[in-house]
Amino acid sequence: MALSDRKSLNLNQEQVEELSEQFSTIDKDGNGYIDLSELKSALDLVGFKIPQWQVRQMIDQYDRSHKDGRLSFIEFQGLCVDLKSKDVATTFKKVVSKRENLETLGGMSHASSEAPPQNCTYRRKSVFAEAYNPEEDDDEGQKAVFPKSDEQRARLSDAVQSILLFRALDPAQMQEVLDAMFEKKVSPGENVIQQGDDGDNFYVIESGQYSIYVKTDDSDEPKKVGSYENQGSFGELALMYNMPRAATITADSEGSLWAMDRQTFRRIVLKNAFKKRKMYEQLLESVPMLKTLESYERMNLADALVPRTYKDGELIIEQGDDADGMYFVEEGTVRIMRGEQGQDEVQINAIEKGGYLGELALITKNPRAASAYAVGDVRLAFLDREAFERLLGPCMDVMKREMENYEEELQKIFGSSVNISDVR
Repeated sequence: MALSDRKSLNLNQEQVEELSEQFSTIDKDGNGYIDLSELKSALDLVGFKIPQWQVRQMIDQYDRSHKDGRLSFIEFQGLCVDLKSKDVATTFKKVVSKRENLETLGGMSHASSEAPPQNCTYRRKSVFAEAYNPEEDDDEGQKAVFPKSDEQRARLSDAVQSILLFRALDPAQMQEVLDAMFEKKVSPGENVIQQGDDGDNFYVIESGQYSIYVKTDDSDEPKKVGSYENQGSFGELALMYNMPRAATITADSEGSLWAMDRQTFRRIVLKNAFKKRKMYEQLLESVPMLKTLESYERMNLADALVPRTYKDGELIIEQGDDADGMYFVEEGTVRIMRGEQGQDEVQINAIEKGGYLGELALITKNPRAASAYAVGDVRLAFLDREAFERLLGPCMDVMKREMENYEEELQKIFGSSVNISDVR
């Protein structure tokens, strides 16, 4: 993407305010949230004409982390910015801007592709700097390490377990996260971040209650648009996109936060997520079954993969277990073994780099019919059941055809037809 294009990914202050107004039309009870069932309507309202199936994917992703089935304004804003950054928003149109009479919000019109309109309200010049590009960042920098007691480290480990931003990190990278975060105690009434300020830290909530406020030009006082209670995270948007803080977060009670500075956040979270996506995209491009996927579908698949490592001889899949997902082989070899009643296990296949295993039990919804073991050190990319059903629909015919080939191989090995559920 050209530099001029990247600049247009930022939302200025007025755009945030107008996005908030559109959000409020869906948030009829004024509690600062919309139901996930209303996400399609909200996206349509701000100009994202996204197919229903794709919105369903988004809702499925949020369902796993939002047990109450709601989305706050800050989360909705983050989703919109993310959609813009992925070039989904080629039709990111909205109601004509009250002041600027722009046809688009952030990048499609001539005016916005050149620079922010001169009478746009913005706080600091630096927030319009170019968004962070991990592809151009060769500076590893010095690792930040904040000493912690065993008790602090245990509390921090519990606090970060549900943070989706950390989901793609491997164990070594997660240790970097734990090392780099520092504890911040807050008191009632304290503003943790202030709307319009430059972003300095990313925050993970360990305890406490916090309110989210957004001030618009139409009101003298900021409006409460959401809240956090004893869990969650905030502050990443300003660090990811060089945006000003889009809201003020105020502590309603005493609480404890874990913070990570901008440079460390970008190096560990953004840069590693970028490397992981590129690595998995290359891996997926080598899988014949996935040739039927569009490039953006492979990108979504790459984002859903989770790294897993195994030592020589370690069990990956056990015959008879329920299927929880499938695997793509990133490095090493996986030996597939099947045991008939009263007989020793027999090797029926070996899966090497670029191959995959575990998918057929997901298709047939039967228990695993074979075991899988690591041969040497093995790195796999794991795709859970929900993501499999959501993302690999276009490949289902290919996988079902392959089932017939596997049954023929089993018949050669065991001397009779086998009703397979999974032999990979």
